[in-house]
Amino acid sequence: MKLFESKFIRFLRNGYGRFFEAQQVRMSNNFEGLPLLASLGLICGLVAGGVIILFRLSMETAAEHWLPNGDIEGFEALSGIERLLLCVLGGLAVGLILHLLKPKSRSVGVVHVLERLDYHQGYLPLKNAVVQFFTAGISLLSGHSVGREGPSVHLGATSGSALGRILRVPNNGVRILVGCGVAAAIAAAFNTPLAGVIFAMEVVIMDYTVIGFTPVILSAVSATTLTRVVLGDDSAFTVPILDINTVYDIPIVAIMGALIGCLAAGFIQLTLLTSTMFTNQAIWVRTVLAGAITGLIAFALPQVMGTGYDTVDNILIMQIGLGTVLLLTLAKTIATATAIGLGIPAGLIGPTLFIGAAAGGSFAAAVSSVAPDMASTALYAALGMAAMMAATLQAPLAALIYLLELTANQAIILPGMTAVISASLVTRVVFGKSSMYQHLMLARGLDHRNSPLSKALRRIGVASVMERNIIQQPRYISRQDAREILKQEPRWILLRDDDHRRNSLLPATDLARHLNELDQAEKNVDSQDLDLLRIPAKRLDTAATTIVATLQEAYEKMQSEECTVLFIRGAHGESKQRIYGVITREHIESSYRV
Repeated sequence: MKLFESKFIRFLRNGYGRFFEAQQVRMSNNFEGLPLLASLGLICGLVAGGVIILFRLSMETAAEHWLPNGDIEGFEALSGIERLLLCVLGGLAVGLILHLLKPKSRSVGVVHVLERLDYHQGYLPLKNAVVQFFTAGISLLSGHSVGREGPSVHLGATSGSALGRILRVPNNGVRILVGCGVAAAIAAAFNTPLAGVIFAMEVVIMDYTVIGFTPVILSAVSATTLTRVVLGDDSAFTVPILDINTVYDIPIVAIMGALIGCLAAGFIQLTLLTSTMFTNQAIWVRTVLAGAITGLIAFALPQVMGTGYDTVDNILIMQIGLGTVLLLTLAKTIATATAIGLGIPAGLIGPTLFIGAAAGGSFAAAVSSVAPDMASTALYAALGMAAMMAATLQAPLAALIYLLELTANQAIILPGMTAVISASLVTRVVFGKSSMYQHLMLARGLDHRNSPLSKALRRIGVASVMERNIIQQPRYISRQDAREILKQEPRWILLRDDDHRRNSLLPATDLARHLNELDQAEKNVDSQDLDLLRIPAKRLDTAATTIVATLQEAYEKMQSEECTVLFIRGAHGESKQRIYGVITREHIESSYRV
């Protein structure tokens, strides 16, 4: 009975393994794997949306017991000294938590997601996500000038990565699932599903393909649907009806966009300067300093604390005067730049929207003082939000789509395009600034690899192009067995060593030629065994990669191992001992040239 049970369990395990191996091969090919990836994208959206809902509900529940009136934006009800102490103590708590962790576990946020995509095939550790969940929550509840969207992106991306790991998805599919998680996070955070899709493709994956769009769109749809069911369908901001005069406003909008582009460049530079100046200080010192700076600013301007969405709403409905809005623009820029630069583990997307709204509102108020009929404060505040987001992240399309979904007004497209492009161009061309995330990666010594070749190779799994017509053999073989092998018409013969890591690849044609030469030279051709490592042949040294690898990984493996051929083995359990095929440099070159 026990023997039967063990055989039955082994049968199920082998069947389970073969099923996943078959799906790995299918998903390595983008078109064959699209139905599976689309289904996983839908599931990923539900998982990531659930995580984001948990994060938001946790924040709101904590605010009910911690902040005045239970309002997560209720910092104005505190006294000046209470605001200062709250920021400093929050910074100290976050700093001590991070200080107790190893440096690799402290890495969080969008930059962490980009790093793991570039250097670790999109596999995000769960530990870092847990650290992000709690440290971001403390940072936001203690009033630091940061946003919740960056943590949401990290949590959503980790949800997609974890789903890929559990289901043994090939690495090219894991990248797409990470993008699905990012799109779900932005969609759930802002109630803007299309902006979530574009943000994921433009900022994180940085690649536009039909294969990528399909699962990412499904993920954003499922996450937004779940969020609306649980939390309602209200957007992050309340935008009044906008009076848009597209003919006369365009030149003024272009000027405003250029000014905001200058502001974005200054914001990026201040963030990098702060990060560089205090690099050698302990993490808890940096976070306490960040809390002190925000707390001192909040003495006079408590609106800079937290995400500040209520203040943005007041700007949009013109309830704040010009002088105050100008001060808020400068104060929020300084508070956010120092918070991000000093290592507060939360996001910068929300603060950029605050800064953009304040700058746009200030510009409109200034123009209205000269020409009362030329500028609507609400319109320019909304355009300023998109312009600041586009310039800071160098993501004009994501910012434009966000603006369109936020206002639900097609007439805003033309002035919106003018604002985001003028701001992005000034930041990029005049000041030479790229995305804030790319600058932060470079500050960490990371080079963001996004060349056309890398993008092409990342999309394809090795299983979709590998040569399967191979036979594995030990070094020594009889001549009769060699003839039997050649009857199967293999292209390659893989000569495995004892540790299954460094092997040789022998062209079957070379073995056939050697046997023919022996036939002509000897009568008794079966008397001796052949040493396949010594017969005259063109043997290629080869290293191993896994069946879940992408062509980019295979290419980098060939470079590091100084070989031109890799053999493909399994990635999980007993499949690690199985050889699926081989891939050559020619396979890689032909794949991205198609």
